[in-house]
Amino acid sequence: MANNTMIEHLGIEFIELGDDFLRARMPVDHRTVQPAGLLHGGASVALAETLGSAASFLCIDPAQFNVVGVEVNANHVRSVRSGWVTGTARPIHLGKSTHVWEIHIVNEDERLVCISRLTMAVVRLDR
Repeated sequence: MANNTMIEHLGIEFIELGDDFLRARMPVDHRTVQPAGLLHGGASVALAETLGSAASFLCIDPAQFNVVGVEVNANHVRSVRSGWVTGTARPIHLGKSTHVWEIHIVNEDERLVCISRLTMAVVRLDR
C-alpha cells in the first residue's frame, strides 16, 4: 500500500486497528524534523491525513467508491525532538458523501502533540 509514497518516506507504520479507531506511529528523525530539530508541523499533518484517509478507505466499498481529502487542519500544542509520535484517528461523522475524522497525535509519554481534523469526500466511481 505504501511503497514509494510519502508514508514510506516518513517511516509511518500502521500499528493497530480497533472497532472505532486506526493507529499509526511515525519517527521523529531527520525525515520529519524542521531546521531547529523539532517535529515539523507538516509531518504531523501528513501523519494525520494518512490516518484519516486510510481509515475512511476502510469504511467504504472500494469497488464502488473512493475517498479523497477535502480539508485538513491541525493545532500543534507541544514540540517533540526525538523518539516516536503516535496518531489515533476516530470518526466524528461517517456519512454517505463525507467522512470527518479527529486525529490525536501524542508523544512517547502519551502527551498531546497535535490535534487534527480531516474531512474526506466519498466519491462514487464511474464504471
